[in-house]
Amino acid sequence: MSQRLVVIGGDAAGMATASQVRRMRPDVEIVALEMGSRTSYAACGIPYHVAGMVPDVENLVARTPEEFRSRQNIDVRLRSEVTGIDVAGGSVEVRDLDAGTTYTLGYDDLCIGTGAKAVRPPIPGIDADWVHIVKTLDDSVALLARASDADVHRVVVVGGGYIGLEMAEAFVAWGAEVTVVDGANQVMSTLDPDMAELVRDAMVGHGINVHLGAGVVGFEDHKVVLADGELAADVVVLGMGVVPNTALAADAGITLGHRRAIAVDARQATSAANIWAAGDCATSRHILTGEDIHVALGTVANRQARVAGVNIAGGDATFGGVVGTAITRVCTTEIARTGLSEAECAAAGLEFVVGKVESRTRAHYYPGSSPMTVKVLAAPGTGRLLGCQIVGGEGAGKRIDTMATAITAGFGVRDMVDLDLAYAPPFSPVWDPVVLASRQAIRHI
Repeated sequence: MSQRLVVIGGDAAGMATASQVRRMRPDVEIVALEMGSRTSYAACGIPYHVAGMVPDVENLVARTPEEFRSRQNIDVRLRSEVTGIDVAGGSVEVRDLDAGTTYTLGYDDLCIGTGAKAVRPPIPGIDADWVHIVKTLDDSVALLARASDADVHRVVVVGGGYIGLEMAEAFVAWGAEVTVVDGANQVMSTLDPDMAELVRDAMVGHGINVHLGAGVVGFEDHKVVLADGELAADVVVLGMGVVPNTALAADAGITLGHRRAIAVDARQATSAANIWAAGDCATSRHILTGEDIHVALGTVANRQARVAGVNIAGGDATFGGVVGTAITRVCTTEIARTGLSEAECAAAGLEFVVGKVESRTRAHYYPGSSPMTVKVLAAPGTGRLLGCQIVGGEGAGKRIDTMATAITAGFGVRDMVDLDLAYAPPFSPVWDPVVLASRQAIRHI
């Protein structure tokens, strides 16, 4: 009999794993089980669909089930919910959601790619039809339908993180009055407070109301009830983050790690024999601290899936870890970070010095040049780079890739000064801002 790989989850991690195995092993039988109606879609593109920048939601689908079946001989089964994993017996129980029937499917290898689920706390009124989450393409379609039918003028976004900011931008594009609410005292909790304040100022400058320090206690009569008042809303969008979707693994006795993500080793193997995990449901190792963390990003999911696929197919690959690189924008303001923040350094017991500069995205005299702020954290003894945060106009954010590369390579701030970076007035000042911030850090070493 041929080897059978069963994949749970038909999005980034699951299908990337299946595709990698198929490239290496044409003989393996691959069955992919997806409880939704689509495969391999770009959830990160949902805000841009809502904004109208991506008119057809199907454009966010990278590869359809039919393409997986015809091009790669992968047996994709939609509307198929896995309800249990029998680790000892090497099988999964599957419920066909359309037929209402249940069957058992054996496996030689199993890859869990169940992703993450949106945080939806038990707040009174949260199930009202005008309160939406935006995790799947169906969520996006439902939100757009509600926004169109309700003739939306007032939108409240609950959560000041990546999704919250992107959804705020989407409804600014609609011309709606947008308010972002967060119970914390800053937006973007992954940034240091001083950098987060720049983001808040930018949001206000883009016409977004920002209400911090007061959590939501209820939703009623098209009002968001806060601890210190209430806000009228035609539509509410929840952007309160995600948590690993690991109940299935936990019920099967598979070991969980940080934030209850599935604990995996460098080969993406779980605690159970012949069971692998990748993507938003799995842990990642932070390169700087060596600790396991949970990172819900498509880039990480695809990298982990490649490693899992290689190993399932009989090869040998390891996942190198992450440094926490992320980027987003709100209107014309770009926001990026990599490495550790001040709070994360303190939690890891790492001392640090700071280099921070205000510079420009281009030569100051070139049209379109806009302000940007770069903050660099470095070890006080060796000068090793520990983190970087950037807030600025168009062209600011992707500079974070330079810093992510440098941190991964173990560079120090002195190494940054010697980098041969490209320069021309349309792209950068003669001294790139990331170099200027590194020079500032050197003064404190």
